[in-house]
Amino acid sequence: MTGAVQSKARVSEVARVPVERITDALSAEMAQVDAILTTQLNSSTDLIPQVASHLIRAGGKRVRPLLTLASAQLCGYQGDHHIRLAAAVEFIHSATLLHDDVVDGSATRRGRPAANRLYGNKPSILVGDFLFSRAFQLMVETGSVEVLRILSTASAVIAEGEVMQLSTANNLATTDEDHLAVIRAKTAALFAAATEVGGAIANAPPEQVEALRVYGDCLGIAFQLADDALDYAGSEGATGKDSGDDFREGKVTAPILNAYASAETDDERTFWKRVIEKTDQKDGDFEHALGLIKRHRAVERTLADARRYGDQARTAIDVFPQSALRDDLRELISYVVDRDR
Repeated sequence: MTGAVQSKARVSEVARVPVERITDALSAEMAQVDAILTTQLNSSTDLIPQVASHLIRAGGKRVRPLLTLASAQLCGYQGDHHIRLAAAVEFIHSATLLHDDVVDGSATRRGRPAANRLYGNKPSILVGDFLFSRAFQLMVETGSVEVLRILSTASAVIAEGEVMQLSTANNLATTDEDHLAVIRAKTAALFAAATEVGGAIANAPPEQVEALRVYGDCLGIAFQLADDALDYAGSEGATGKDSGDDFREGKVTAPILNAYASAETDDERTFWKRVIEKTDQKDGDFEHALGLIKRHRAVERTLADARRYGDQARTAIDVFPQSALRDDLRELISYVVDRDR
C-alpha cells in the first residue's frame, strides 16, 4: 500500500463507530451466538418463536452480548462458554424488553410495532418468562456456579428495578438518588453482569473481574442517561422509539428532573405537574416542554452526568494492558453518550 492509500484506509477505520469495529472483530463468535438464539427459540408452541423473533430479529446492535464476548477475550479466554453466556445475556435483555413494553404500554420498539401491540400483553409476558428460562438453561450449561450467581442476581435486580420504577412513575418528587437507583437496577445491572461474566468465565484475577463489573455498571448508567437525553434532543427514531415518547408517557427521566428542579415560576412547576404527574397533555405541550428543557440546559446537564460516569468506566478498563480491543471498549463509551445527535 502507498502512504496515501494507507492513510485513507486508516481514516476510514477511525470513522467507523467502535461498536462496529468490535462487532467485526467478534463476528465469528456473534454468528455462533445468533445460531444459539435461533435454536433456543424453537418450541412446539408456534406463538413463542413468533413473539420472540419479532423482537430479537428486529435489529439492535447487540451491545450487551458483545460486551460479554469482548470481556472474555480481553481476559484471554480460550473456551466456548462465553458464547452461551452472551446468548443468555441477550435472552435476559429481550425478556425485560417484552415485559417493559407491557408495563409501559409502548406502541413501538426498535422502529416496529411492539410485540404487545401485535400479539397482546399475555403472550408478551409469558414469552418473556420463556426467554428468562432459556437464559438460565444456557447458564447452567457452562457449569460455573459463579456466572450463575452473577446473572441470576442481575435478573433479580432488574425485576426489582421494574417495581422501583413504578413508585417513581409520574412522580416529580423523585430524587436524583432514587432515579439513579432505578437506572442502576433496570439498565446498568445487565451491562455490569454482561461484562463481569466474561471475566468470571475466563477465571481472570479478581481485580480484572471487578474492573469489568465497574466498567459495565458505569457504561450502563451513561447509556441510560444518554437515552433519556435523546428523547428531548435526538433525531427521530434515534433510540428505536419516536422522539417525545418518554414525555407522552409521563416518564420521570433526568432531563425532566433537571428542568423541574430549575423551574423559576409557579407557572412552570404547574405545567410540569399537569403534563407529567397528571399526564394531562394538550397540543403544543411537548414543544413548550422542549423550550423549558432548552432554557434550563436540562439535556446538557444530563449528558454531563453521562460523561462523568463514562469517565469512571474508562478509568476502570485501564487496568488492562493496551490493546485494540481495550481501546475500542474505551471509545465505545463516547459513542454511547454522544450517539445520534
